[in-house]
Amino acid sequence: MLQRLKQLHAEIATCRACAEAGFFVEPSPVVVNQPATWPKMMLVGQAPAAAARSRGKPFSGQAGRVLFRWLAQAGFSEDEFRARCYFTAITKCYPGPARGQGDRVPTAYERALCRPFLERELALIRPKLILTVGRISTAHFLGSDIAFTAAIGQAFERDGRIILPLPHPSGVSRWTNDPHNRERLAQALSLLKRYSAQCA
Repeated sequence: MLQRLKQLHAEIATCRACAEAGFFVEPSPVVVNQPATWPKMMLVGQAPAAAARSRGKPFSGQAGRVLFRWLAQAGFSEDEFRARCYFTAITKCYPGPARGQGDRVPTAYERALCRPFLERELALIRPKLILTVGRISTAHFLGSDIAFTAAIGQAFERDGRIILPLPHPSGVSRWTNDPHNRERLAQALSLLKRYSAQCA
């Protein structure tokens, strides 16, 4: 199984499908977090950020610092969580900067080109619990019928897995100014603590 995962990572590293389709992407090192022991949890973000691309490690910049502050509320240190959870993303290359602030959001076509890689990761890892970080990741697993904000603080079962949405920690400060949103986030972290215990 580990050899098949290494082979998949090698395929991701050499993929040029988005660039050949005319999208501006900067091919990344394979930006995943693969624990030493086989994980039962998976965290799925949107795409590698600039910091993740340069360091080869997901959520290693400012968004990661916010994310791990949240996870501390569920009882996890960063080292402990990385030791238990496989991190990946909907798209595998750094999409480049946006015209305004932050990183460009991958298009639906780019996400479709990358989808087979994610499906193969899911088939190999077979996680019991999936944390979806941000709107794009959450919509991938839950569809567009469920409002993203309303989904935070709830757990969903899909194909025998628990899907637990989190807001994206990049630029979320205004969102968390709303006390109702803070309650949703606190509930999501409480659910994470409960369901992660089942993945021990």
